[in-house]
Amino acid sequence: MMLTPGITRLLLALVLGLTAAAANVLGGALIARRRWSGRYLRYFIAVGAGFMLATALIEMIPESLKLALQHTSFFGIDTNAVFIYVLAGYFVVHFFEHTAAPHFHFGEETHQEEVRGAHASYTALLGLVIHTFFDGVAIASGLLVSTWLGGVIFLAIFLHKIPEGFTVASLMLASGQSRRAAFTSSAILGAATLLGVGLMFVVRGVVAEALPFSAGVTLYVAASDLIPEVNREPGAGMAVLVFLGVAVMLALKAIFRV
Repeated sequence: MMLTPGITRLLLALVLGLTAAAANVLGGALIARRRWSGRYLRYFIAVGAGFMLATALIEMIPESLKLALQHTSFFGIDTNAVFIYVLAGYFVVHFFEHTAAPHFHFGEETHQEEVRGAHASYTALLGLVIHTFFDGVAIASGLLVSTWLGGVIFLAIFLHKIPEGFTVASLMLASGQSRRAAFTSSAILGAATLLGVGLMFVVRGVVAEALPFSAGVTLYVAASDLIPEVNREPGAGMAVLVFLGVAVMLALKAIFRV
């Protein structure tokens, strides 16, 4: 029995969503069990920053403009509105990170004086849940446009998923929570990613709005979350890895001639 294109795309979304969610859980397991140095996670952060920036600017925003030219959605989106959605995505994540998680940064949390008590850790978790929910929305939005776009968005998101799980687990430990709570928090992030994927397939008619919104979220994560972490590191090595992330994106585009 042959699967319809719609079912095939849904199954692919499920596989990619589960893989991204598993990366969150893996990151949480690494910090909960103290088996991996945060130094290696910074390599993921640097490559991911470059890849995400390139994906947002070279793929997601141009595809959003194409959708705006081809379709008139319920909201009457046009090419000018695309950039309003991009800005909205950027500032929604900015708002939640700076209200729910004001001390959030990627990497292991070592400044325990800034993360005091359960309240601080759980508000930080809330901010990251919003963040990861839109990771899932971005993956599904891309897949609803094309397999190529969904694939590159997934790869861009996957590169920061392990550091994301690592971060939320370390925030929990720094606030005095148990290792079990630290691991569970990373699983919650994975579940939020899957929820974002699933919701987009339920309301797929808003993909023309969701894709540019997700592009804004991607830009924020790359430029405001990841690049500052790269800038913390001395020397040119981490900067080179950012350029490598961009180069990988461009190479994939050239190889597949998309």
